[in-house]
Amino acid sequence: MKRELEKNYNPKVIEDRIYKNWLDKKYFSAKIDKSKKPFTIVIPPPNITGQLHMGHALNATIQDILIRTKRMQGFPTLWLPGTDHAAIATEARIVDKMAQEGITKEDLGREKFLERAWAWKDEYGGIITEQFKKLGSSCDWDRERFTMDEGLSAAVLEVFIRLYEKGYIYKGERLVNWCPYCETAISDAEVDHEEKQGHFWHLKYKIDGEDEYLEFATTRPETLLGDTAIAVNPNDERYQKYIGKTVTVPIVNRQIPIIADNYVEMDFGTGVVKITPAHDPNDFEVGKRHNLDIINIMNNDGTLNENAGSYQGLDRYEARKKIIEEFKEMGLFTQAREISHSVGTHERCKKTVEPLIKEQWFVSMSEMAKPALDALYNGEVRFVPERFSKIYSHWLENIQDWCISRQIWWGHRIPAYYCEDCGHITVKLEAPSACEKCNSVKIYQDEDTLDTWFSSALWPFSTLGWPNKTEDLEYFFPTNVLVTGQDIIFFWVVRMVFSSIENMGEVPFKDVLINGTVRDSQGRKMSKSLDNGIDPLDIIAEYGTDALRLSLILGNAAGADQRVSFEKIESSRNFINKIWNATRFAMMNFEDSEITANLNDLMPQDKWILSKANTLIKEVTQNIENYELGVAVQKIYDFAWDEFCDWYIEMIKPRLYNKDDKTRNAALFTLKETLTIILKLLHPYIPFVTEEIFLTIQEKEETIVLSEFPKFSEELVFSQEEADIELIKSAIKSIRNLRAEMNVLPSKKVNMTIVCEDEKLGDVFKAGISFLQTLGYANEILIQNDNVGINKDDVAIIVSGAVIYMPFSELVDIEKEILRLEKEIENLKKEVSRVENKLENEGFTAKAPQKLIDEEKAKGEKYKAMLLETEKQLEKLRK
Repeated sequence: MKRELEKNYNPKVIEDRIYKNWLDKKYFSAKIDKSKKPFTIVIPPPNITGQLHMGHALNATIQDILIRTKRMQGFPTLWLPGTDHAAIATEARIVDKMAQEGITKEDLGREKFLERAWAWKDEYGGIITEQFKKLGSSCDWDRERFTMDEGLSAAVLEVFIRLYEKGYIYKGERLVNWCPYCETAISDAEVDHEEKQGHFWHLKYKIDGEDEYLEFATTRPETLLGDTAIAVNPNDERYQKYIGKTVTVPIVNRQIPIIADNYVEMDFGTGVVKITPAHDPNDFEVGKRHNLDIINIMNNDGTLNENAGSYQGLDRYEARKKIIEEFKEMGLFTQAREISHSVGTHERCKKTVEPLIKEQWFVSMSEMAKPALDALYNGEVRFVPERFSKIYSHWLENIQDWCISRQIWWGHRIPAYYCEDCGHITVKLEAPSACEKCNSVKIYQDEDTLDTWFSSALWPFSTLGWPNKTEDLEYFFPTNVLVTGQDIIFFWVVRMVFSSIENMGEVPFKDVLINGTVRDSQGRKMSKSLDNGIDPLDIIAEYGTDALRLSLILGNAAGADQRVSFEKIESSRNFINKIWNATRFAMMNFEDSEITANLNDLMPQDKWILSKANTLIKEVTQNIENYELGVAVQKIYDFAWDEFCDWYIEMIKPRLYNKDDKTRNAALFTLKETLTIILKLLHPYIPFVTEEIFLTIQEKEETIVLSEFPKFSEELVFSQEEADIELIKSAIKSIRNLRAEMNVLPSKKVNMTIVCEDEKLGDVFKAGISFLQTLGYANEILIQNDNVGINKDDVAIIVSGAVIYMPFSELVDIEKEILRLEKEIENLKKEVSRVENKLENEGFTAKAPQKLIDEEKAKGEKYKAMLLETEKQLEKLRK
């Protein structure tokens, strides 16, 4: 062997070198081979503002396991990477940085701001990509895409124009979710509903011309400045006499009608509801039914506008306080009740969202939602686990038109052009030189940009070259599986499906594999407030990438949250060291790189381990196919640690150490063959250490990345040998357990007699006698079919079809053991007495907590049981 493994595995030295070699050799490059079926995954593009976190690490590791497995199975594989421009998040980051310099967007103007934005992207946007590489991600980096690169931008504009011409995209004035902090509209999917503490403010309006009042409750008193009606249920007898009358809104002195509408619940609150069509989606619908005025009282930044009268210019929350005070002064305030209620917040900036009437661009969803739902019900799209399909179907069944315009500059600018003279809108790829309606040359482009998710929705096909008919698009689309979190099923998965059906005529992927959330050892979500976050880059620096990846997948199940702790990461590193050390031991015995053997030359223990490995291959392959990645790696882990390292290597040591043993070559062959199988099965999970070891134990192949994944073989099914060796293992375990119970040290070897009437069974024990001696700590082993020579005080161990006898006197020095037990009894009696005295002491029982008293009682019972058992042992020895 030319190469050697270092004494200790050092990932810091190895990982960067190996990854660079993989990139240099283009092992991850996708090759089109029309004679084979491809396997494709597109990465959920991380934001260019992002930093690698444990969620990224889990998601990327799952994708890499699937891709590496399929690559080794001979599929032309493409794992397409890229990043998202993250419109709102990126613009906010740049604006914050400019604010530190005392500069605003408006100071710079749009073009100069975008120059800054691209410069920021060039400086920081690649950080997340390099971090993904640290995870060992085997993406085809030559095909990396960005949602605002030239090709994807062309795809975005093409889709916009097609949908506009089809009548699916329209511009209209509607109530939208407005973020006053980011000063932009956002879609329903971008609103998080969080439970927050608030108040129900009970206020009242005086009925015009009468000495009576209508009391109502609201969580947003400031919006009453935009009230255009008071509503009651038409069936509510309490208020029927007031329907058609009016009240006057204080402060703005606006007279508004009292209307009847079934929207009002009679048994909720007072049964009276203020109607503010411009600031509440339900009120907006009521307003449409009753032709109410729509009065917007809020500016884009959350301050009140001219419609708020004297409150103009106040922040919404400041206005709320002053209105309550003014209502108190007017005697129109009755009470304030503290409540916990659901508040819409912007998922990006976490600020409270305001429903506002705005003119925005929308995608009509009624027609596009239907085929996306059908795709689920027809089985064209499958969720793993299936329960997550409910999120998908619920969103589509209740979908609203999608607000796609954003009032920011970083993003895809809407290709709509307005004529200043006649107001005509032209939607085209290129700016028109003149109005197509009146020929005016006074043309300007819409200032708004598109929702980030509009471009992300096209990701599976735009990244492959659409709208051009590229070779990549023809071969690699549709993709096979999308790996993502449940939190973006409605943001992204739904939109990719309907966009793909609309533009490609088919679904973008067959399977949607949901990964859970990474939590700490106590099951808590990782957060800054709890200070329980684990930085994957810190873990990589200290333990290596493989240890991180393994800890994330061990115990992992699709859709389930995953607990990760430093103990688990250390355990994963220990497993890697175990494989490393097992390889170093094997290499001490490999004189040549090529070791061959005939199956007929193999010993039963050789056939046993190869047969077990063969079964493992079959099960692991099926588990990975079913996305049971955690189950698969646990099986490999158990086989490698227990069967291979702890059993097989120990079994063959006598053969390896004896160079004259004719079966030594068979042992070496099996050792290397099984180790190679383990490395290949583990490679998708822990790619770095498996590559380093693989290149060290063989010289035929230049990388494990492209090596063939193990296949199940009927030729390697050795059922009888498996049963035989499992019997001997069972015998060894029983021997070790008995010796442990009797406190016999491993160094003390004894004679054994194995009695079995079945001659074939006797042959099984004879075949395994060398390792039975070693692992069972035996001197001489006799195998016979009767009880001749067995003494009545010999210790017996019963195993299937046989009895193993060991002379008691050889196991134990009776005189020494009697002395030891007598001393043990003396100590136990003292402990029993101490506990009894303590429990009889009233000073202790009167003052001590009940928990402490119970603990002492439990100790007393434990010591009494130990005393009884030790006395029995002593009596038995004396006899």
